[in-house]
Amino acid sequence: MKKIAMSLTVLFILSITLVAFVGCSNSNNEEKTIILATTTSTYDSGLLDFILPAFTEETGIEVQVISVGTGAAIQLGRDGEADVLLVHDRVQEDTFVADGFAEARFDVMYNDFVVVGSSSGAINHNTNVGNTFTSIFDNELTFVSRGDNSGTHSRELLLWSNLNLNPEDNPNYLEAGQGMGATIGMTAEMEGYTLSDRATWLSYASKGDLVIVCEHDPTLLNPYGVMVVSSTLRPNNAKQYVDWLRGSKAQGLIAEFGVAEFGEPLFFPDA
Repeated sequence: MKKIAMSLTVLFILSITLVAFVGCSNSNNEEKTIILATTTSTYDSGLLDFILPAFTEETGIEVQVISVGTGAAIQLGRDGEADVLLVHDRVQEDTFVADGFAEARFDVMYNDFVVVGSSSGAINHNTNVGNTFTSIFDNELTFVSRGDNSGTHSRELLLWSNLNLNPEDNPNYLEAGQGMGATIGMTAEMEGYTLSDRATWLSYASKGDLVIVCEHDPTLLNPYGVMVVSSTLRPNNAKQYVDWLRGSKAQGLIAEFGVAEFGEPLFFPDA
């Protein structure tokens, strides 16, 4: 009886071990993916389509992309609906870390913002965004804002605030409530002005007669950061993606992206 009991015990242990092994194997298979919540500029510009296949080929991890404004992406992180964030609003990013939703924020790349407007408009090309925004405000020129709590929208509001101006006092200040591409399209139709990240501006086809009217002001620098969301159920995969994105392979691809088509990179590596 003791031998039978011992055999049953061994069989029970083996069966539990087998179930655990199968469950672990299935779990690992399920975890060969991550959810990346990111700003529209990284997606609409084509950057992610350019670099993500290399990550998947190297690691076997599929990246499911949710492309929204930075504010919405950060909210997805707070709600535990994303594993990694790739966004561009340093104030919101630092708050996200300080509130415990990520352990750290890492530099990835940067580009810059530009002010665009009608080629026949009242503002000539310049490098002073303060003067540009003041002219738009004082002359009540049409300005189309993203109005969507994105990183671009946040930067625009900061620029107005730095000038002690309330943009809504301009009767021709409008909020699109849409992504960058749609906002550029609306601006072209209305022959107005808007703030755009350079990558989306260069890659967006339907510009109408819009041209860059202000660029290269130091306050228009646009850094991007990446964070692993603390609540992720796939921490190893998420960390692997962040490490890869900051590594030499991805940084080289970022530096290369856009050069062949536009003669300049759309983003500059900054890890």
